[in-house]
Amino acid sequence: MTQQIDPGFDENHNPWQVLSSAVQYQNPWISVREDQVLNPGGGRGIYGVVTMKNKALGIVPVDAEGNTWLVGQYRYPLNEYSWEIPMGGGPVERDILESAQRELKEETGLLARRWTNIARLHTSNSVTDEEGFVFLAEELEHGDTEPEETEDLRLWKLPLADAVAMVMDNRITDAISVAGLLKAERVLNTRG
Repeated sequence: MTQQIDPGFDENHNPWQVLSSAVQYQNPWISVREDQVLNPGGGRGIYGVVTMKNKALGIVPVDAEGNTWLVGQYRYPLNEYSWEIPMGGGPVERDILESAQRELKEETGLLARRWTNIARLHTSNSVTDEEGFVFLAEELEHGDTEPEETEDLRLWKLPLADAVAMVMDNRITDAISVAGLLKAERVLNTRG
């Protein structure tokens, strides 16, 4: 049985009350804020929020034969290697498509003539305000990569179906990559 939403429900109502707020740490990429709050039940507490200074951007490049490219790198916070779609950050004031195009070129050397924004997502909305976007990049041309100093990347060209299989058996665990690959497959399949 489908449950109906109360007609008086206001999804824009914020049940949290902020009593005070202070930035505890910041660097060029993030800011960490601690808020003293009254929670929805009326109890006092704290809430830590990580504010991102960039938009998260993921790109699923797909060629005419149905292949995609994954980027492999060691992820410091996880202490493990990760296969992901090409991704990075774009300053909040910059056009997200322009930033996505730059990231694809930097990490894979690919240029695309056709771009489709296929997803808007929040990466971990209980602790961060990070907003992400995923693009499907098609009609590809090859060029040279331009990785950043902090990136030790490996590229892997494989069928999109194989990358989706890696999502399904948990060999790809990055949230933006999971969402992006599944959404790209769905978008391409609905086109016919």
